[in-house]
Amino acid sequence: MTIRVIIVDDQAMVRAGFAALLSAQADIDVVGEAPDGRQSIEVSRRTHPDVVLMDVRMPEMDGLAAARALLEPPVGVVHRPRVLMLTTFDVDDYVYEALRAGASGFLLKDAPPADLISAVRVVAAGEALLAPSVTRRLIADFAQQRPAPRKDRSLRLKGLTPRETEVLELIARGLSNQEIAERLILAEQTVKTHIGRVLAKLGLRDRAQAVIFAYESGLVAPGG
Repeated sequence: MTIRVIIVDDQAMVRAGFAALLSAQADIDVVGEAPDGRQSIEVSRRTHPDVVLMDVRMPEMDGLAAARALLEPPVGVVHRPRVLMLTTFDVDDYVYEALRAGASGFLLKDAPPADLISAVRVVAAGEALLAPSVTRRLIADFAQQRPAPRKDRSLRLKGLTPRETEVLELIARGLSNQEIAERLILAEQTVKTHIGRVLAKLGLRDRAQAVIFAYESGLVAPGG
């Protein structure tokens, strides 16, 4: 199955370079480009991509606003692509907010070409591109904000089994599936099954939103 991608960046050379790299892959088809967030919405609604590579900082409409528009479309718009944010910074407030809005992760613009190709495939497959090291940086950022737990989210935790709650906590602490399996003495496939159930019960898209949910619900305290 071919992965349909659109590239959104205000620099024409960046768009051209990414397009050439991705188009060379047999399983990836670049179906459109846009120089800003506003036009990315129009292109996405017209081409129905599987993945949108979205730059964070752009004129007219930044990547955060565009990601929200794509992931929370108005009534009547059915298509929701997966959004992969592109940034020049390890941790960016815009990227953090994009993850809260439902983006599937982020990638540094200077990442090796192979990482970009892999990221598109990972996100298209429904996974979150949120490595444990990135999770830990997001946790540090979250710790500085220290928002009060949201009651609606803490109530939703009651629908999880004790084991599922434990797995969610370890995800939020930045552990990989393999590390969780070792900690709980489980098979890695069993951990994946638990994660799938956690996401389904809480109505979350992926691992990125699970991390944020765990902190906003009060399950895990920043710095704890």
